Amino acid sequence: MADKPNPPSRPTPLGIYDKPRQAGVTSIEVVALLLSAFWLLGAAAFFLLSDTGAETTGAEGLRFLITMLAVFMPVAMIWVAATAARSSRVMREESQRLQAAIDAIRQAYIAQQQGSNVSREPSVARKLDEIAAATRKTETALATFQTRREADHAPRPAAAPVDSGDQPALALGTSAEDMAPPLPVEDFIRALNFPETTDDEVGFAALRKAMRDRNTAQLVQAAQDILTLLSQDGIYMDDLRPDRARPEIWRQFANGARGRPVAALGGVRDRSSLALTAGRMKQDPIFRDAAHHFLRRFDKTISGFAETATDAEIAALSDTRTARAFMLLGRVAGTFD
Repeated sequence: MADKPNPPSRPTPLGIYDKPRQAGVTSIEVVALLLSAFWLLGAAAFFLLSDTGAETTGAEGLRFLITMLAVFMPVAMIWVAATAARSSRVMREESQRLQAAIDAIRQAYIAQQQGSNVSREPSVARKLDEIAAATRKTETALATFQTRREADHAPRPAAAPVDSGDQPALALGTSAEDMAPPLPVEDFIRALNFPETTDDEVGFAALRKAMRDRNTAQLVQAAQDILTLLSQDGIYMDDLRPDRARPEIWRQFANGARGRPVAALGGVRDRSSLALTAGRMKQDPIFRDAAHHFLRRFDKTISGFAETATDAEIAALSDTRTARAFMLLGRVAGTFD
């Protein structure tokens, strides 16, 4: 059976686009006409039935003027009142139409915002979710492959047991960090910038390597959390264009300098991003804790990185999304004041 065609949907009027109705004879004009006719008939009857003879000819002009005023002044007042009543009615109708337009625009804006929030996931959060999914898929295979490769090599000499805090000790007193190869600087910088797209194989490879290094993994996780929270307010690191600081200023910060000597690191000038971040920092305790945790992790990581990094490597690090987040949050938190 053929489907019945859907009836055309009626457009929702927005009030300001509705055409006003044509002006016609309303009850106000009818009442005014009846009152005017009643008054004129009464005045005519009065002057026709009463004795209107003038006692003196000198007062005839004044008498005629008073008579005209007595006859037509009430009629004029009736129509003034009718005009005022009609204007008041028109104003009420226009006010209702304007209110309907405002309500319709507000509802359309709210519906558009809700639809946009549902259909458009923040790009940073989407990228990070894809990163997490790719990491989960390959983590087990990579760990197995690495274990088998290391089994072919000769065992390392036994080392004295070292208390590494939360890192469990393996057989012969060797920690997992000691067994993992050092993370190359290029992969470290590339991981802090996160993959550009889902097809960024180099970025994903660097991120997987970084997640096997405990200190770098902690920084990457903290950066992922804070970038996701920032994206909820529409703040994306790709939109920021901070002023670049010289490598020696980054080295001063890594060596413990704070305040005015390293103020150039707070090169973010976007007032909207700064205001939104400052407001979120004051009102949202979860965001504030995540921001301070990220700043601590970045501070600790940059201190070790700057000891062996070249100026070119520090400049490359300062251009990553993680470094831009540090510049933004550091300026809001008062690190460079």
